[in-house]
Amino acid sequence: MNKSFFEEHYDRENTGSVKWDKNSLKSLFGSEDVLPMWVADMDFPAPEGIQKALIERLNHPIFGYTVPSDTVFTEIQNWLRSRHSWQIEKEWISFSSGIVSAIGTTIQAFTNPGDKILVQSPVYTPFFDMIKNNDREVVNSPLILEDGKFMIDFTDFEDKLKSGVKLFLFCSPHNPGGRVWTKDELLRIGDLCKKYDVIMVSDEIHADLFHSPSTHYPIASLSKEFAAITVTLMAPSKTFNIAGMQASFLVTSNEKLQLKLQNTQTKLAFHGLNVLALTAMEAAYREGLEWLTEMMGYIEENIKLAEDFIAEEIPALHVMHPDASYLLWIDCRDLGMTDTEIKEKLIHHGKLALEPGSKYGPGGEGFVRMNIGCSRATLLEGLKRLKLAFS
Repeated sequence: MNKSFFEEHYDRENTGSVKWDKNSLKSLFGSEDVLPMWVADMDFPAPEGIQKALIERLNHPIFGYTVPSDTVFTEIQNWLRSRHSWQIEKEWISFSSGIVSAIGTTIQAFTNPGDKILVQSPVYTPFFDMIKNNDREVVNSPLILEDGKFMIDFTDFEDKLKSGVKLFLFCSPHNPGGRVWTKDELLRIGDLCKKYDVIMVSDEIHADLFHSPSTHYPIASLSKEFAAITVTLMAPSKTFNIAGMQASFLVTSNEKLQLKLQNTQTKLAFHGLNVLALTAMEAAYREGLEWLTEMMGYIEENIKLAEDFIAEEIPALHVMHPDASYLLWIDCRDLGMTDTEIKEKLIHHGKLALEPGSKYGPGGEGFVRMNIGCSRATLLEGLKRLKLAFS
């Protein structure tokens, strides 16, 4: 595998792509004529090992009810041990069609209507949606900006925890800021949640996408006490660009929490992943490491290119350097524009579709999120359009 694997442009129109479909763009941005660099969906082909495994399975013409094989569990366990130094048992794993579905399941399993659930904004939009849709109360402990990166206000965090919060929805690594939390930060978070008897649901979908010198630590891996109050949500979807397969998994060592999860999934009539999702997940963790290593090197070059371009060509904008992922969180506040004005400029002048920061809750105002999981040519075109939007 080499860089050319990530350089090739694949036409994704008429494939039902949420990101590229013209009807999708028209409904979301009011225009078909925009370059989509918004949703967290890369433009790279999935690893060949996944493609081959799916083709091989498709060669068997029967697609009946399917249960996960022992090898699926084994590959997940091997991956977490080798990638994250986390030793887990097969019995700790359960499956979900996606991280957002898993968030909804945990909210229903561990809380009641009216209960308080803590988030740290700005944060992944469905955190708010799933809390509100399930008739729970959002309690926000906003992150603070220090030296160009997000930090936790631990005084406020503790005050909110002891206000009667039942569950903490944690984003690690952080989306949209790309922050990888340090071990010291994770230890403080875990200690406080343990102190106030708060369950942690840790969305770690970007766990595999950390950039050197950062290291991602699953919070549940740091102590048995943390593991006992944590449900960790992970997936191969962002890592290997297979979000359309709709395959994720939940990990908890706490038998009571596991039983509540199973009971809730039974009420929702969720009985497991489909045959191709299981095939893709197993192949991803068995054969995807070389692809991931190459892809991360390519993304790191994209980050440098984007940061250098913006610093030189659009100095009013400021990039929050990401510790993880292929998403750039860009500060547009020095432009002195409202979020509506920023969006209008991007769409009508730059012909560029980015995620507005206001979607991510308080603290997101004046920012945009840009997906640079794309070829160098697409990235350069996007950066030129970004400059044009505000020139």
